[in-house]
Amino acid sequence: MEIVSKISRGTKMDQVYLPKIRNGMPPGSYVIIRPLNLQSKKQAPIFYKIKDLEPIKLSLIEQIFNLIDSKIEAKNIIITGSFLEKGFNFNDIDIVIIIDSELNEKQIKDELESQLKIKVHIITLSNKALARGISIDPIYQTMLSKYVSKKRLILNYEKKLHYKLLDLSLLKSHALIYSFELLNGKEKYNLTRNLITVSKYIKDMNVDKEKVDKEIEKTFNVKVDELKQNMVERQEFLKKFKLIYNETFKKILEGIKYESKQKQTN
Repeated sequence: MEIVSKISRGTKMDQVYLPKIRNGMPPGSYVIIRPLNLQSKKQAPIFYKIKDLEPIKLSLIEQIFNLIDSKIEAKNIIITGSFLEKGFNFNDIDIVIIIDSELNEKQIKDELESQLKIKVHIITLSNKALARGISIDPIYQTMLSKYVSKKRLILNYEKKLHYKLLDLSLLKSHALIYSFELLNGKEKYNLTRNLITVSKYIKDMNVDKEKVDKEIEKTFNVKVDELKQNMVERQEFLKKFKLIYNETFKKILEGIKYESKQKQTN
């Protein structure tokens, strides 16, 4: 572990300040201070809407960045998803790689999993695809509502309603209605989150993970953790779920019809 800091001038002794969020180097540790060639200075990761992160996760993120950098020239690397939530209740690490050229995802995935001993889920996008996705797809917006990136992520986009895309996104949640008993808690949460994300996006096009989770708890009168642990009553939950699904589907159909009329007019 290396931390880059400047020597600050003090009243009696000059000093070096270290950030409290760091992997290793606890108070009392002996360290070596040496001059640094600024040309080799590493850029610190960018944290977006993350107040704190466990040291072991910081170490994993550093390993991910280093391994990917050793294999390809990515424009950016973004860590997102449940891995960034407090604790260790995650199944895999979601990694978004921004690159304009072809990429052997399987090879990168296999090497990461071999080194980290943790499953990873890799998404590759070009800058153009990312910009388009986040402007029309609420799933992209929730995905990037909290992240750690290797470089600063500049997202200039105008939100739009793309009803046919929203129809495809909504369809994913339909599985919960007919497979409720077969799904585990995390699967039910994911499908419910997808439904609420699409529903909320149609209303105000302003979604992020925290807002969606609060809406789930308010709408279904259940804590998100209880839903993830499969502690929900089937009849009452499905009644509310179907109502929201049908209302959202109706709005999407109206939107699709309106878009078709606009095209015919033009």
